[in-house]
Amino acid sequence: MGVFRLEGKNAIVTGAGSGIGRAISRALAKAGASVWAWDLDHGAARCTADIASSDPGRIVPAACDVADEQAVRRAAAEPGRVDILINNAGIAHVGNIEGTTAQDMDRLYAVNVKGVFHTLRCVVPRMLDQEAGGVIVNLASIASLIGIKDRFAYSMTKGAVLTMTYSVAVDYAERGIRCNCICPARVHTPFVDGFLAENYPGREHEVLAELSAYQPVGRMAKPQEIAHLALYLCSDEAAFITGSAFPIDGGVVHAK
Repeated sequence: MGVFRLEGKNAIVTGAGSGIGRAISRALAKAGASVWAWDLDHGAARCTADIASSDPGRIVPAACDVADEQAVRRAAAEPGRVDILINNAGIAHVGNIEGTTAQDMDRLYAVNVKGVFHTLRCVVPRMLDQEAGGVIVNLASIASLIGIKDRFAYSMTKGAVLTMTYSVAVDYAERGIRCNCICPARVHTPFVDGFLAENYPGREHEVLAELSAYQPVGRMAKPQEIAHLALYLCSDEAAFITGSAFPIDGGVVHAK
């Protein structure tokens, strides 16, 4: 078996219907894993599975709202054994504290924070029952590492994801569970294109160039680049890595 191979591993990827989640699901399946692709939109999860039908591993689509603890428990029962958990599902919000309502805070907290809590709460005990433990990768953001304008509520949630990562890593390192965190800068996904079309009609290319220039390398990340880092962290080649946060940001964190 070559490097970064995951044959015989069962993985859960949340928010797997598009963008980063789809790319991670495919990367794990290409490495030989069986992937349970969760998304609020079952059709999107099924599309992820269809795209990956020729990969060495397999992708099983499932509808799951991570904000619903019982839905998470039902969906997590399907794989039987869980070797890898990727907490990718999340929602965005633009606004400073004046532009953030209590309803906004509750909505983001329910998905971005409690959604991660629900999966951890469900999967960690199962990993402890397995001889080989398991691997958890949480998707946070550079917003958990530095201040970003007009991201008050979103930054709050991603800061929580970062500190949950640290806590799980410390609590379970001696019991065979590794937990790390990926902190991307802007990633060019269908969400970005939709956001630009809705909010900047006729100026999409101009605003896209502005958003790309925020990264010192002059562009946004590709979903596949985030997926390759996730694959490495899930593999045995990363067996000595836990409790770490990895900026994948085109140089943003150290340039600001």
